[in-house]
Amino acid sequence: GKVGMNGELEKELNLQIAEKLKLFLEASDVEVVMTRTTDTGLYDENASNKKVQDMKQRIQIIEEAQPDIAVSIHQNSYHEESVCGAQVFYYADSEEGKAAAECLQKALAELDPDNTKQIKANNTYYLLKKTEVPVVIAECGFLSNSEEARKLVTEEYQRATAGAVAEGVLQYIRSVGAGAQGHRK
Repeated sequence: GKVGMNGELEKELNLQIAEKLKLFLEASDVEVVMTRTTDTGLYDENASNKKVQDMKQRIQIIEEAQPDIAVSIHQNSYHEESVCGAQVFYYADSEEGKAAAECLQKALAELDPDNTKQIKANNTYYLLKKTEVPVVIAECGFLSNSEEARKLVTEEYQRATAGAVAEGVLQYIRSVGAGAQGHRK
């Protein structure tokens, strides 16, 4: 993962926000399955390609859980410090993923009305293209932007970000009627 301008590690921020997201969703009676709950990767130390093994393990967890939606929390980075704003990615060939991304992007935009980022289709991200369930990648902010990097390390902003993502997830679940199927995962 990335290292922020303030020295913060993306992987730690991702986990902190994901844990808060889990609490919000569980409070709304949504079953949450985390792909990781500790600061470790999902690979064997002697694996020849740890990143590939980690991604395959995550996909296996997602496929076994068969959730209504899978959300991968990340932080973005760019070579120009002025670039900022949360953005949600989805698999280009997934209408469900696009619908989910729209719900999350809308909720994240309400958190920061100055954020003009739009959802973005992608057909190369391994996690997006190798799953059968709708998957979105929520880039919660830019670690390369000093203002966002400063906010992303605070409990208050992490809670607000997790709350916005949770609201987007709940909106998606309501919009597709997934809750009526008794799944809500």
